[in-house]
Amino acid sequence: MSIFFSRSRIVSQYGLSLRKNMGLVAGVRPYATEPKEVTIRDALNSALEEELTRDERVFLMGEEVAQYNGAYKVSKGLLDKFGPKRIVDTPITEAGFTGLGVGAAMAGLIPVVEFMTWNFAMQAIDHIINSAAKTHYMSGGTVNSPIIFRGPNGPPTSVGAQHSQCFAAWYSNVPGLKVIAPWSAEDHRGLLKSAIRDGNPIVFLESELLYGQKFKLSPESQSPDYLVPIGKAKVERVGKDVTLIAFSRIVGPTLEAAEKLKEEGIDAEVINLRTIRPLDVETIIKSVKKTNRVVTVEEGWPQSGVGAELSALIVEHAFDHLDAPIERIAGADIPMPYAKNLEDAAMVQTENIVNAAKRVTYRSKK
Repeated sequence: MSIFFSRSRIVSQYGLSLRKNMGLVAGVRPYATEPKEVTIRDALNSALEEELTRDERVFLMGEEVAQYNGAYKVSKGLLDKFGPKRIVDTPITEAGFTGLGVGAAMAGLIPVVEFMTWNFAMQAIDHIINSAAKTHYMSGGTVNSPIIFRGPNGPPTSVGAQHSQCFAAWYSNVPGLKVIAPWSAEDHRGLLKSAIRDGNPIVFLESELLYGQKFKLSPESQSPDYLVPIGKAKVERVGKDVTLIAFSRIVGPTLEAAEKLKEEGIDAEVINLRTIRPLDVETIIKSVKKTNRVVTVEEGWPQSGVGAELSALIVEHAFDHLDAPIERIAGADIPMPYAKNLEDAAMVQTENIVNAAKRVTYRSKK
C-alpha cells in the first residue's frame, strides 16, 4: 500500500498540516490559575488534541474513533477539528489496522491506535510484539516504531471472562515495549502526552471503570507543556507502617484502604506505579526500607503477575529490611464470572487490601 512508500508521501497523503489548526495553538488556551475537575475521558481527550496540534505526524486510528466520537467518547470532537485523514475510522479488524499502524510508524508517522478493549488486542498481538517491540533491535537501531497502543484494560463489570482481563503483566514481559497504567487525570493526561513524544512502542492501559470518574487537574497539569515522566512512580500517600503498591484503577481502593487502616492506627504509604515497564525500583525500595512491610495490589491474576515481579525485586534489593512476608492481593485465579455476586467476589475489594495490611503488620491472624 502507498502508506509504506516514504515518509514524505505519507505526510502528503494524510494532509498533515498544522496551518489549518493554528486557531488551536495561538492564544486559545491560556495558562490556568485554578484547579479544574475533569473526567478521565476529558483528560485523555485534551492530551490527544494538544499532541495532534503540536506534531503533524500524530494521528488517531481505531474502531469508531471518528464519526462516533469513540466507543468511550475519548475522541469526542477530534474529527471535527482535525478531519478524517488524522482521525481514522477503521474496519473491525484489529490485526489489520494494527499492522497498518506499525507500518505507518516505521515510515515516519506517530500513530495512536485505539483498541475498543485490550481483550480484542489479542487479535493484533503479533504486530505489537513481533513487529513494533522488536524491529528497532533487530534492525540494529535503524528502524524506529513510535506508536502508542491504547484502550481500556482490566475488568469492567458484567462482561464475562473474555472481556475482563488485565494485560499489564503480559506486555510488561516484553523487552522493547514500555507499559503505562495511569490512575488519576494528571497521570492520564501527562503520561499520554509523554508517550506520544517518546519515540518507542508503548502499551497504554486505561480502565473502562475510570473513564467517567472525576479528578482534579492542578493549574500546572492543565498546561499544554505538562508531561509526566515515564518510569517514575508517585507516592500518593506518605506513611511509615506498611507500603501498599498499586496501579491503574485499583489505586483508588488502595487509598481508601489506607484511610480505613489509619482508623486502626496503621499508617500506610501508597505508591502509584503509573509505569509497569520500566518499574521505578528506586521509589519502591526506598519505601520498603522505611516501612519494612509490603502489600502489592493488582486486578490481574496472581501467577506471574505484576505483584510477583515486585516481590522478586523487593527480595533482591531489600530482603534484610522486611519484617514480614510480602502479601500479594490480586484478582481471583479463575476466568471472570458473569454473575454479579461472583464477579464481586473475584475482583479486588477494599477490604481485601485492609486485611492484607493488617496481616503484615501482625494486627490480624485472618
